[in-house]
Amino acid sequence: MARTLIIAEAGVNHNGSLARAREMVTAAARAGANYVKFQIFRTAALVTRTAAKADYQTRAGGVGPTQYDMLQALELAPDDFRALQAACREAGIGFLASPFDEESLAFLVRELQVDLLKLGSGELTNPLLLLAAARSGRPVILSTGMATLGEIEEALGVLAFGLSEMDPAHGRAALSPAAFQAAWLDRAARQRVAERVRLLHCTTEYPARFSDANLRAMATLRAAFGLEVGFSDHTPGIALPLAAVALGATIIEKHFTLDRNLPGPDHRASLEPAELRAMVEGIRAVEAGLGDPTRPLAPAEMRNRAAARKSLVALRPIAAGEVFTPDNLGIKRPGTGLSPMRYFALLGRPARRAYAADELVEDA
Repeated sequence: MARTLIIAEAGVNHNGSLARAREMVTAAARAGANYVKFQIFRTAALVTRTAAKADYQTRAGGVGPTQYDMLQALELAPDDFRALQAACREAGIGFLASPFDEESLAFLVRELQVDLLKLGSGELTNPLLLLAAARSGRPVILSTGMATLGEIEEALGVLAFGLSEMDPAHGRAALSPAAFQAAWLDRAARQRVAERVRLLHCTTEYPARFSDANLRAMATLRAAFGLEVGFSDHTPGIALPLAAVALGATIIEKHFTLDRNLPGPDHRASLEPAELRAMVEGIRAVEAGLGDPTRPLAPAEMRNRAAARKSLVALRPIAAGEVFTPDNLGIKRPGTGLSPMRYFALLGRPARRAYAADELVEDA
């Protein structure tokens, strides 16, 4: 099976420090993640100056009473992202950053030339960013936290429309909800979406309760939209990412931090480096354990058959021509002789030769 794509979500857990962000690159690489992901935004383009913090953001502390205050303290400059991408190359891990505005997305595509885009759950209803992502030509991973199935379908319609525009045969239709819906209903456009877009099931709460994770919804998303589905996890610990892989998730995204006690919106819902490494190792173990649906026998199992299985044996000395009965024919280890499944076929038949007690019976 294909290996699960593991995204170590650094997010804004660098607390606005490039030095800490570099440390997070190193930690994610050492943990064995495929990508380390940050968040790239311009505060003034992302949020109004008076937007209130979410409850979990207020509880986490940090700068100021508004989202604007908080995010401005967490914002990194374009040169910082250039440095982080270079640090990722040096560490041997992929670089990702979730954009929250069109200018940031353009910077990722044109200047940093990223090979993959990840859009957060909050952008699922942002058609301008969805269109820009589709038009970029990059594969897109879309988180679906807070979204109904209808909203997800609308978002996929926008992506389908944007991807269709890249086809020279596609006419330049006017932008509209009806055009997006028509694109989603078009077979060729949906095929482009299937080739370029993956969904992440997600519960947008930090931390999320296990009872709210609803991992079985991954199967619903897969069936509803015909796309690969992964899991962006905000629950404590690593149990649910491992369970998600067992249920068919092809991507796992998980927040991590260098220190869960730092102030900031996401630290408390994040793994520390040793836990991140344990998650990666656990996912790789689950992958190895999932095996093959045709259920072939493992070589190790075959080696143990002789010792663990049983054969037909003589319970006492049996003379040649003596009839096999429950008194003289039994079943014991090892499993190197005639299968015990032949027991009832031999009862009442004469032995072809004499047997000593505990000798394996060879009559076929």
